[in-house]
Amino acid sequence: MTVSPPAVPWQDPAVIDHLLGDLDTWAVVGLSGDKGRDAYTIAGLLQRRGKRIVPVHPDAPTVLGEQGYASLSDIPFPVDVVDVFRRSSAAGAIADEAVAIGAKAVWLQLGVLDEDAFERTTEAGLAMVMDACPALEWAARERR
Repeated sequence: MTVSPPAVPWQDPAVIDHLLGDLDTWAVVGLSGDKGRDAYTIAGLLQRRGKRIVPVHPDAPTVLGEQGYASLSDIPFPVDVVDVFRRSSAAGAIADEAVAIGAKAVWLQLGVLDEDAFERTTEAGLAMVMDACPALEWAARERR
């Protein structure tokens, strides 16, 4: 089966496959213990898929059994993917912080877009996905 090129560069199927398949430690920015929030649901899915999640929230709560950190720069070990559950207006600064900590990739959730941040982040050598959900992307992979 041939995969069509993405309509936008930040939804490249090869990049999405790499992040979902090959990168294991996901810092989830905006993750709290609120079970009604999408961040909590997706973090649980990431764990069930074998990913290590790292909650990043100003209150630094322990969530889903994982110690939280107030910021990305507080995490004392390498992070593969920074998964952003924040508004588009905050996404660029978080993407810049991901570059600063040496993350390998940035994932902005559904509805979160920052084209300037995409340019900066990819120019710095990180993979980046925007306006996408890991749950939906895993479902799409399984249909292929």
